[in-house]
Amino acid sequence: MRCSTPRRWTKPSNSLRRAGLILALPFAAFPGHAQDLGDLHLNALPRTEQESARAALVLGPPEDPSRPQRFELRSGGAGTVRARSTVDAFAQPAANLTLEQGMTFELGEALFSRPWASAPASTTASDGLGPLFNARACADCHPNGGRAGPPDSDPEAPSRPGMFLRVAIPAPEGTPTPEGIAEYISTLPDPVYGDQLQDDAIQGQLTEYRLAVSWEDIPVTLEGGETVTLRRPDWQAADPGFGPLHEAAMLSPRVAPPLIGLGLIETIATDDILALADPDDADGDGISGRANIVWSREFDAPMLGRFGLKAGMPTVREQSASAFFHDVGLSSSLFPQGWGDCTEPQAACRQAPDGGDPQHDGHEISDTALGLVTFFITNLGVPARRDVGDPEVLRGRAIFREAGCAACHRPSFVTRTLNEDRVQHSFQLIWPYSDFLLHDMGEGLADGFAEARATGREWRTPPLWGIGLTEQVSGRGSYLHDGRARSLLEAILWHGGEAQSARDTVVGLAPDDRAALLRFLRSL
Repeated sequence: MRCSTPRRWTKPSNSLRRAGLILALPFAAFPGHAQDLGDLHLNALPRTEQESARAALVLGPPEDPSRPQRFELRSGGAGTVRARSTVDAFAQPAANLTLEQGMTFELGEALFSRPWASAPASTTASDGLGPLFNARACADCHPNGGRAGPPDSDPEAPSRPGMFLRVAIPAPEGTPTPEGIAEYISTLPDPVYGDQLQDDAIQGQLTEYRLAVSWEDIPVTLEGGETVTLRRPDWQAADPGFGPLHEAAMLSPRVAPPLIGLGLIETIATDDILALADPDDADGDGISGRANIVWSREFDAPMLGRFGLKAGMPTVREQSASAFFHDVGLSSSLFPQGWGDCTEPQAACRQAPDGGDPQHDGHEISDTALGLVTFFITNLGVPARRDVGDPEVLRGRAIFREAGCAACHRPSFVTRTLNEDRVQHSFQLIWPYSDFLLHDMGEGLADGFAEARATGREWRTPPLWGIGLTEQVSGRGSYLHDGRARSLLEAILWHGGEAQSARDTVVGLAPDDRAALLRFLRSL
């Protein structure tokens, strides 16, 4: 089946259509877990031997390093969009949406951008904000569909939407874990501040804190004599509104990441990601990679974590519902508490009016509205690569592989074959440059925050597609989990742990080679 020509998007070319492939592996139990981690979120078809062979033809390193790979230009498969030179480069619908899907996308976009008001409000469809919140709209945290950034260097400067602190305390030894999550590293919400610190509140309520940061400069000298100054942040939960945090509280600064390509990530076969895991470094290359296994509220089962900076969420819908709940303070069928992240000690917060609608089972955002926002997010198009045939870009691509970067930033996958409800994501060759696994990134990037199986030194490998457009979309360079890196080179120099060898290789490159590597990254 092929999609009809969209109303305002370019019809995929024949070569793009040939890039559609099938790769759907059978369900497999993850070692040590009682239940399968099958693709519960997908209505997928089994692959055939012919389809597997077609996939094998386009996956793997280039046969000729001096030439672009086949279909490398089309980062998001048939849904790839033209790379715009404007701030809305990450805000375009995937190119292979039908006319009807395009209309649904626009409805979701309107809800994504809608500012919410506190209850009661004259427009009941838009009330329910808070009582505690970090942003009034989804778009506040993801400007133009891109990434947010940290606050200004001034510790007294107000925080910006899109940057917040997660909070948790270690669970007492022997705390029961969900069935099938034998290795789950269990944490509990802070007894006073909940799962996340909110720096804003509706009228009459106390805010929980003010995000502040101070910076320490760290100079790094590169081969050739160039010096790069890194900034080490010291994040502070200043002015806590409900008294000191728990003595064992763990804090994790988080910058909202870009949203492009999430629907494609969701349709990569679970087994394809699990096959890349090497938790004991059996091949001796110094790279392990572990899957984060999380409990899904949506499916009431253990699932592979794919989304979030520590891969703590299994699906886009659940990630969206969590963001509505923790960031905006809106209840839904997945997070039904009308008071949001308010805890029992925050009694006045729990007694504040909410915008629950009886027509929506008392929730502030209906399943229909949540579905529209999820559709919008899952169908944001990935921009096409730029300059794929440029000699310096090709040299940088070769250096990227030789330095070991591709061991974690795996270039390509082929998505599963899906039934008609998600045909636009079905059987696509995509280039996310990630393995979606957890890796120990060293003490320099450690936040000490455990999330499901992720330790305080582990982070999910972030996708690199679109990273060269970051400054264009967001207005400034802001990289890594807390936005500390102001350039791609700074981000590389913060790598440690399993990535220490690759980082040291980059430091030791001749200046021209290092420039070629950065040029390649900017082409993604």
